[in-house]
Amino acid sequence: MSDEKSPGHPAEAPTEETGPVVARPQPAPAPPFPIPPLFGKFSFEGIEVHDPGLLPYLYLHPVYAPHTEGRLSGRPFLKTHMHLVERLANQLMKGGKFTGKKQKALATVRKAFEELGAKDQKNPLQMLVDAVENAAPREEVTRLQFGGISVPRAVDASPARRVNVAIRNLALGAIQASRKSTKAIETCLAEEIRLASKGDLTSFAVGRKEEVERVAQSAR
Repeated sequence: MSDEKSPGHPAEAPTEETGPVVARPQPAPAPPFPIPPLFGKFSFEGIEVHDPGLLPYLYLHPVYAPHTEGRLSGRPFLKTHMHLVERLANQLMKGGKFTGKKQKALATVRKAFEELGAKDQKNPLQMLVDAVENAAPREEVTRLQFGGISVPRAVDASPARRVNVAIRNLALGAIQASRKSTKAIETCLAEEIRLASKGDLTSFAVGRKEEVERVAQSAR
C-alpha cells in the first residue's frame, strides 16, 4: 500500500508543534430571497451609528419582520440580537392597553415611522438610532453601604444598559404624552423620536438622561 495521503483528507493530523486543527468560521449564507424594506417602505441600508460604544448593541440588520416570537426570552444578554424596532415595540407593551398585544404595538411603530418619513423626509430608522444615542445616559448613580450609612456614588453605565434605558425612556415618554391627550400614541411616539434625534431637552428621554447625568456628576 502507498503512504501517500488520500485526496479526500487534505487536513493534517494534529501534532505537538502545530496543535489541534481548528475549523475556520464560514460566512453566513445569503438569504434565498431579497429582504424587503422595513414595513415595505423604509430601507435598512445607509444606517450610521456615531457612538462606537453602542454599535455592538444595536441590532440593525435587515429582517423579514421585526418579530422573534419569544425565541430570545429568558436568555441573558441575547436581547442585543433583537432588532431595535422590535425592542421599541416591546417597551410599548409594558403596561397599559398594549399589554400582550404585539401586533398592535408594531402597528403603532409603523404609523409613527410613516409620520416621521412624511414630515421630515428622512429615514425613520436613522432617526431612531440618533434618538437612542442622544437618550443613552453615560453615568448613573448607585448607593454604597458604609456601616449604617448609604452614600451615593457615580458609576459608568455599560453600553447594553445605556441602550436599554434609552429605549425604555423613549417608549415611556410617548405613553405619558398620550395620556389625557387628544393626540394618538403614534403621533406622540413620532414626536418623541423626532425631538430625541435632535437632542432637544423637551424630549422626555433626553431630559431624563440629562437629569441622571447631573445627579451623577454631583455624586462623584
